[in-house]
Amino acid sequence: MKKKISKILSILLPILLGVFLTIYTYNSFTPEQLEEMKSYFRNADYTYIFIALIFGFISHAARAYRWRFMLEHMGYHSPFKNNFMAVWIAYFMNMTIPRSGEVSRALVLKKYEDIPFDKAFGSIIAERVVDFIILLLFIATAVLLQFEVLKTFLLNTIPVEKLLIYGIVAFVIFLSAILLFVYSKSKWILMIKGKISGLTEGLLSVWRMEKKWSFLFYTAIIWIGYVLTFYTAIFALQETSGISFGVVVTAFVIGSLAISFSNGGFGVFPVLIAGILALYGIPKEAGTAFGWIIWTSQTVQIIILGGLSFLLLPILNRKK
Repeated sequence: MKKKISKILSILLPILLGVFLTIYTYNSFTPEQLEEMKSYFRNADYTYIFIALIFGFISHAARAYRWRFMLEHMGYHSPFKNNFMAVWIAYFMNMTIPRSGEVSRALVLKKYEDIPFDKAFGSIIAERVVDFIILLLFIATAVLLQFEVLKTFLLNTIPVEKLLIYGIVAFVIFLSAILLFVYSKSKWILMIKGKISGLTEGLLSVWRMEKKWSFLFYTAIIWIGYVLTFYTAIFALQETSGISFGVVVTAFVIGSLAISFSNGGFGVFPVLIAGILALYGIPKEAGTAFGWIIWTSQTVQIIILGGLSFLLLPILNRKK
């Protein structure tokens, strides 16, 4: 019973958070501000949004093609069309149940290519390890490029004394966590160690594969495409068109984290994007409108292509 309740909560809580943030943000604007936001939607240059969607499409296609190298390394083959549709179905599923997309991708190959679920799922986890490392590099880049702005924001928001106390507390917690992880024999710590060991093995399998450079090449295409998707979209609004590339990287990182830890960023993405852009003098109304324009366009693309993939997958694989 507890497990069932936990599963239901894991699905409902991100959705409820998105609904709450959407309503809260809407109510925080005056009628004049809401009218100003509507003007941003009306006057946006959607040509740039369309170009951004093309870059997003290329990134997702590159992800589908990259998957073949992991599968071939394990001795399996899946045609690009099935990989491609499985990827779009995964994005579609992640909008309903967080992280369910990885499971659905593996299930598609199990059903139509008879690739064992654990093998397909393991290849996806290995991919995610690589992507997580790339995201960490983007986070480090954002901190380096915007260090002064972020430092000023923290110092203006939190007094130096409190910031110092928070730093000491964070260091003590971090050190305690390391010691607990190294020396504890508790069941859940051993489980975490097993997970980390599996992730490490997945990462090493990438390096050991015959076509690792092809894998890394398509990884670069995926992430360059993601950044270009965000960068192209800033020109849709005059207010955001002048922000620097460093700001773009910072906002991109925040947006990526919002999407990763929620139902595709529903409600969370626009709020966080508006918040980070406000640090650089972008009006809250423009930042919120910009966040909603990007999120809505990407979501519509996922719904259309994910839905089509659900319909076409059994049709194109009739013989299977």
